[in-house]
Amino acid sequence: MELTKEQCREIIAKRVAKEVHEGDVITLGIGLPTEVANYIPHDIHAIFQSENGLLGVGHRDFSAPEKPLVTNAGGIPVTTKKGAAYFDTNMSFTIIRGGHVDATVLGALQVDSFGNLANWMIPGAFVPGMGGAMDLVVGAKKVIIAMEHTTNKGEPRIVEKCTIPLTAEAEVDMIVTERCVIEATPEGLLLTEINPLFSLDDVIASTGANLIIADNLKEFAA
Repeated sequence: MELTKEQCREIIAKRVAKEVHEGDVITLGIGLPTEVANYIPHDIHAIFQSENGLLGVGHRDFSAPEKPLVTNAGGIPVTTKKGAAYFDTNMSFTIIRGGHVDATVLGALQVDSFGNLANWMIPGAFVPGMGGAMDLVVGAKKVIIAMEHTTNKGEPRIVEKCTIPLTAEAEVDMIVTERCVIEATPEGLLLTEINPLFSLDDVIASTGANLIIADNLKEFAA
């Protein structure tokens, strides 16, 4: 089934939001992961951190002025929760490196069957820097990858072995795409949920790595 990019992003962000629990401290990466904050139920009190120095990120602020004062790490204007705190980048990464983050949600270019992550550069393309992903994946207690299942050219993002420079080795815990949910385990990639809009054959065909099919494979709970 063909979905628009906007539909894919909404499906992914809504499903990732179900991984957020009461009292969690969560860091959201730039891009699609920032949209997760828009789908947290009002009765779940989680604390979102933005690596540019904000603890207590709310949903996107559509009423912000042309030059907003409060943004997430991607420069998107956001609201703040009651009790929010601002601090410099040094303090922000002290929180991350100190093991105080329960989970981080990041985008990816590739994830492989070993739980390796590549998300900071494509060889030959200009990149301004590595960003904070390398700190986040080793500092957070759980690493969730939120990404579209394939590239714009239809090539798998989930591969047997990453072919572009790694961000980290064996740090990915979960992958959420518009098609399925996959857990990275010592035995390999375990397919635990599937979006009913896609068949199992569709998911397998669009994945460049071997998948272990869970005995209790469930429908996608977005």
